[in-house]
Amino acid sequence: MFIGQYRYNLDEKGRLVIPQEYRKQLGNELIINKGIEKCITIYKISDWERLVEKITDLPFNQKDNRLFNRYFLANAYQKELDNQGRINIDSDLIKHSEITKECVIIGAGNVIEIWSKEKWDAIDANRSSQLDEISENLKL
Repeated sequence: MFIGQYRYNLDEKGRLVIPQEYRKQLGNELIINKGIEKCITIYKISDWERLVEKITDLPFNQKDNRLFNRYFLANAYQKELDNQGRINIDSDLIKHSEITKECVIIGAGNVIEIWSKEKWDAIDANRSSQLDEISENLKL
């Protein structure tokens, strides 16, 4: 399980250090993808395989299923961590997430999300009021 948040900078070559706590769980190989809500997502290979199985089991005769399958899977890349615990983030993912340099890397259960500092700060500013409201509707 990935939890917590970390702040790192994207270097001039598009590389980002993955926090050591996350590297221990990820292993050397991972999947990186365009996330929903303009973030970048990172998955352990085993979690990615389970997710892909669910996606590809959706009925292909429904247009939304086909579109989601295409969009989601076409924007995924298998990566390896380098010796310094960094991954190279493709330019289309950087553009999608609107990251310029400063990033916030958060653990969200079985996925890691990478946000631009500006986008994450805007989300975090509303967290308290939204969390109270959302928690009222959850059936935990």
